[in-house]
Amino acid sequence: MNVVDVARQAGVSTATVSRVLNNAGAVKTATRARVMKVVEELKFRPNLHARSLARGRSRSIGVIVSNIENPFFFEIYKAVEKGARAEGYEIILANTGYSSEQLMASVWLMIGQRVAGLAAITSEMHPELIEELAGYQMPVVFYDVGAQRRNITNIRVNYRRGMEKLMGYLIRLGHRRLGIVGHHAMLGPIRDRVAAALESMSRYGEVVVKTAADADGLEGGRRATRVLLSANPGLTAIACVNDFMAVGAIREIRDRGLKVPRDISVTGFDNLELGKFCYPALTSVHIPRDRIGEMICDVLLQKDRTRAEHKIVIDPELVVRDSTGPAPNDLRRPTRNERL
Repeated sequence: MNVVDVARQAGVSTATVSRVLNNAGAVKTATRARVMKVVEELKFRPNLHARSLARGRSRSIGVIVSNIENPFFFEIYKAVEKGARAEGYEIILANTGYSSEQLMASVWLMIGQRVAGLAAITSEMHPELIEELAGYQMPVVFYDVGAQRRNITNIRVNYRRGMEKLMGYLIRLGHRRLGIVGHHAMLGPIRDRVAAALESMSRYGEVVVKTAADADGLEGGRRATRVLLSANPGLTAIACVNDFMAVGAIREIRDRGLKVPRDISVTGFDNLELGKFCYPALTSVHIPRDRIGEMICDVLLQKDRTRAEHKIVIDPELVVRDSTGPAPNDLRRPTRNERL
């Protein structure tokens, strides 16, 4: 099986297949999708590993993220970049847009560039990716997805614990009607945050919880909040799966003539710098991006072998700021018809 076979079945040139696999050059979206479909059907895997061994390793590290527009991913990337450059390494960055197919294509691109190590800071996962990378002689780090293997280190956040802290805090403030704003509900890490929030709230009895999802971003948070409040005007708190969407939620609430937190409390998750400077400052759950970036760098550069090929779990901490407050007194308890 080779590139010629893929090109023949996809009805394109071998040059087009090469551009798709290496994420290089302009290829129409429909053509790219057709090529990737054939690649999966034929289970074609280019022998980039042999090519990289023949050429030798470069002093580069590959970093793949889900959404470079979200400061969460960018802040981890900056920490990795800082550590790598201090050791004389450069960074090759790829953005997947939450596409598992693009994640796989980006991995092949990185291997083709002969990177010394690879980090996937993503929420999506390709089902064959772990097995694919376990066969390469280079350190690999996954954040929030996959599992540790030979040469693969996994870093995870205990989202359940973080959401338990956050939901318990909102309950203590008297909130019983809550909305949850998310995105890409089919992806494991995002699904875990929402599921943990719902499970936490179910322990408190008479609580109404509504959910809405949209794109990961400021405007997505705004649109999802608009849907929630239009259908459920009595909500007293909105918990967002990240700070990026929470800032958009605050904007929608203010545009409706409501005040945060007097009328509605808003929380995020990640504790971005952005949340500290929005108004009001955002209550969130802290994930240590600098620490994560440093750990990734240490593993990829093989500076800390005690972490290599291990699962590292981070316990996040609740950070209370001005975007949360007591539920309005007349809305503390749901009516009989609204009880779950």
